[in-house]
Amino acid sequence: MSFFLNECYARMNQGEVIVAYKGSISADIISNTLSLVELKLEESLEQTGVKKKLYNVLVESLQNLFHHVDAINGVDNSENNYGVFVLAKQDQVFRISTGNFIRSDKSKILKEKIDKINSLSKEELKDFYKFVLNNQSFSEKGGGGLGLIDIARKTGNKLDYTFYDYSKEFDFFNLNVFINE
Repeated sequence: MSFFLNECYARMNQGEVIVAYKGSISADIISNTLSLVELKLEESLEQTGVKKKLYNVLVESLQNLFHHVDAINGVDNSENNYGVFVLAKQDQVFRISTGNFIRSDKSKILKEKIDKINSLSKEELKDFYKFVLNNQSFSEKGGGGLGLIDIARKTGNKLDYTFYDYSKEFDFFNLNVFINE
């Protein structure tokens, strides 16, 4: 498994890396990462609007990673809730990449959801967000499906994703979110 995970991480770890992590995902890791990124953004970015957007999208992306990682049974605990995230900058674009295991049977549903989000205009995304907010029930993991819609709305960009086959039961889901400076 380590070779597979290192390959996925290497694909995501491109550009001028601001922060990168691979390993077990926990609330403490997320909190510490957000604190670190906040400090780094204060030092390096002058535009308050970009800082705020970048930070808010990072929070949403990391929350999605934390809440939706599927644990692989029978794997040692260090890789059981395995996730990857990278915040990098290339030219005038920031990229937030996240990666986690997802049950293969959920991949098709997630792909359809992202494709729908990517097909919508800015106004349609706004309407879809309101529709989901008012009509969806919350999943067993606490989400109502708003996170990805919110990310697309805040960035104004399409969500870029890949599912890598890992096993018969699991895929590795990689999401790339782009934020223009």
